[in-house]
Amino acid sequence: MKKILILTAFALAGLAAAQDTTTDTMTGNAPMTAADHFTRASELAVQADVAYPAAFYDRTLWKAAVDQAYTASTLSTDRAYGAYLAQLYTKTQWWINAYNGWSNLNDLSDTEKQWASLSAAKLAYIALQRGDRDSAMTYAQAGMAWADSQSLQDIMKRLQ
Repeated sequence: MKKILILTAFALAGLAAAQDTTTDTMTGNAPMTAADHFTRASELAVQADVAYPAAFYDRTLWKAAVDQAYTASTLSTDRAYGAYLAQLYTKTQWWINAYNGWSNLNDLSDTEKQWASLSAAKLAYIALQRGDRDSAMTYAQAGMAWADSQSLQDIMKRLQ
């Protein structure tokens, strides 16, 4: 019971803090910078990891974390903000946004290539399930260009 109360308190604190995204919490009146939104996104993501057994965008804390990361990435050209947003899209299984986010970044790290490849594999599988072989092939080829995986190999076999 105590664990549930702690998690509930964590979630409620995150929700309350997520409500005010227009002002700096220290001064109360200065607009938040991209760095402030990025920091807030990171804090909310940690809270969401604790509060939910699975990461989905429709969970309140995950949505708030993604929204804060999105705002940070739109306020700055800093690559780290775009990469973090793509990472959150991947984690919350919003595959098309993850794929687009990774596609818009240059010089992906090995870990980022794995995440990008995963997003492409998921989209390829979804396209294949709906009978769109052309899109499935496009996603599978993009995924293979990032990082080879058994999932992508299996999808490619089904497309041949």
